[in-house]
Amino acid sequence: MVKLDKHTAEEYTRLVTQALDANNKDKFRELFLELHPTDQVELYSKFSETQQVQVHNYITAEEFAEVFQGMEIDQQKELVKRLDHAYATELFNNMYSDDLASFIGELEDKEAKEVIGLLDKEEAEDIKEILNYEDETAGAIMTTEFISIVSSDTVGNVMESLREKQRDAETIYYLYVVNDLHQLVGVLSLRDLMFSKLDEKIENIMSTRVVSVNVNTDQEEVAKMIKKYDLLAIPVVKDDGEFIGIVTVDDVMDVLEEEATEDIGEITATRGSVDANITSVKAARMRAPWILLLMFLGLITANVIGQFEETLETVILLAVFIPLIMDSAGNTGTQALAVVVRGMALGTLEKGGVKQLLKREFGTGIMLGLMCAIALMIIVPFLYDSYVLAFIVGFSLFITLSVATMVGAIVPIIINKLKIDPAVASGPFITTINDIIGLLIYFSVATALINYLPQV
Repeated sequence: MVKLDKHTAEEYTRLVTQALDANNKDKFRELFLELHPTDQVELYSKFSETQQVQVHNYITAEEFAEVFQGMEIDQQKELVKRLDHAYATELFNNMYSDDLASFIGELEDKEAKEVIGLLDKEEAEDIKEILNYEDETAGAIMTTEFISIVSSDTVGNVMESLREKQRDAETIYYLYVVNDLHQLVGVLSLRDLMFSKLDEKIENIMSTRVVSVNVNTDQEEVAKMIKKYDLLAIPVVKDDGEFIGIVTVDDVMDVLEEEATEDIGEITATRGSVDANITSVKAARMRAPWILLLMFLGLITANVIGQFEETLETVILLAVFIPLIMDSAGNTGTQALAVVVRGMALGTLEKGGVKQLLKREFGTGIMLGLMCAIALMIIVPFLYDSYVLAFIVGFSLFITLSVATMVGAIVPIIINKLKIDPAVASGPFITTINDIIGLLIYFSVATALINYLPQV
């Protein structure tokens, strides 16, 4: 198998395109099918529509299924419209159930029914079952293409069976052992099978310590389980223990990307609009609620400044440090938010971890505030010839950073307790809240000491 890199991609692409344009079917097949599926997707995407039609004449639907599975959903939808009925039917019937279910789940109801209507009866039933599970659960991302064996069978019989079934399974790194009720009772690796005697019973070499997930387990928890136990696939069972599918590590990678994209969108108040494929109108519509909320919070910030208008009129110099107070409060709060959200995502805040993290963040806030306060108390007198002003700015920043750090850490924890995604405690939201707190502290300290300031 050929894998392209930046040094070979251009030349290899030229050779494949040349074979395609010359109508050299055998040469094209040799070069194209030698590529890794990921590189096939990238190369296919570079072809014109006319060239893509020609590819379908040279590559069977069964061979193209793996290419189709690697495409983005929008690209898949557009391509299906151009495929003839027979080619599409064979293509769908050769896709893995999890990939096909993901594709069908993105279609309109009418289109979804049409695709399901093209499937073999058994495949159609599997797809309907997967689609019936709630989104973002183990059941919704599992594949039903796996190999199960019985404990009473021998190694030799299983190996013979594998030769016949291996093309139908998405992965055969693990073999799952079931009883008469198809309940999961054991597991063994392909390595265990290969190094055992042919007449050895499966029950003698299997492990009964099987790590599995319930069909309704959240997909993020599934990803954590696979990472925790260093698995390539994890079995999915119903409440009664019936074994119905597996979630593979490649599906988990998709889950992690999806969750990371979602959290980044939440933290930056752009949830849903970070997708590069959506239109400007849709992106604006998704961001509008947060922008409006932040705008109203900004009005509160403006009102805080207005409440201390007399203080500002008395000492105009105080206005110089407003951006410093606000920026510093927002920055430390967002840093604390990132630490907490990451801890929640990785599960490191469980079992007493929250208390330890809050203590650490409180200490961090105090130390950061102290360092910044000392620096300002040294620098400000040189710039504005006022030790009182230096104390006001330095002391205010010390209190602000201490409080802002705790706000950034506590808010996502509270939101998480309310069963809401902690990432909704977005960076802009935390920043704006800390802006208000910082200004209140700064002007309160300044008002208390205004008689000691130079009237400038």
